[in-house]
Amino acid sequence: MNGWQDDFFVGWSGRLPRQHAHYLRATFVSAVLIFLLLALALARATDDPGTGVVDWDAGEKTLRGIATTQPYPLLHLADGHTLMMSGPTQVGPDLDPALDGKMVEVTGVMMKRGTLDMLQANTPLHAAAGQAVVPQPVPLGRWRITGEICDGKCYAGSMRPGAGIAHRACANFCLIGGVAPVFVSTAPVEGSSFMLLGNAAGGPLPDKLFDLVALRVQLEGELERRGDLLVFKVDLSRAKVPW
Repeated sequence: MNGWQDDFFVGWSGRLPRQHAHYLRATFVSAVLIFLLLALALARATDDPGTGVVDWDAGEKTLRGIATTQPYPLLHLADGHTLMMSGPTQVGPDLDPALDGKMVEVTGVMMKRGTLDMLQANTPLHAAAGQAVVPQPVPLGRWRITGEICDGKCYAGSMRPGAGIAHRACANFCLIGGVAPVFVSTAPVEGSSFMLLGNAAGGPLPDKLFDLVALRVQLEGELERRGDLLVFKVDLSRAKVPW
């Protein structure tokens, strides 16, 4: 009789039977553990946004170097370092095509992620005194590389790039504005996982680029080094999406 009374539930008593209480406690603890494990699994499956940094603390820097415009604006410094450039918003830098191959001066803020450097040019590039000798590209052969196409500015640190539709829309917005595209390879190539993209002739990429952004894609083309920057010249009509 006592056991039957212990298991009997009376709503107004404010007390659950012992067996029901044990069951509910076990269910609550199990649910919490399951949700914690799911959260951990989702966190591990999410792409690491990386450690891109805009060096705001260092303030603006005025740099002098040789400007080139193909496939996208570059600044070749005297120490052999080559910088990609963007404008102050989601656009390319203000560079007069007549300054191609000339010594220029520009003021801006540095962005960096790993071996990828970009200068956010806050002023138009203007001619500067000095001898301009454009560094010659060093051919590195033909490659087939798998990776992801991103916009150089966000990936270099202007934002923390994610994945999926939001990342693709944001990257395309910058690319349409003239920001240089970069290819982030799944494994290092010639010491770097980042390379500037251009078409097979060395010019800017066609609009087909926008359909391939933020996807795992396989590209094939000629790789070359300009200063310390890798440039991957590809034919997007041969691009493959492995999965």
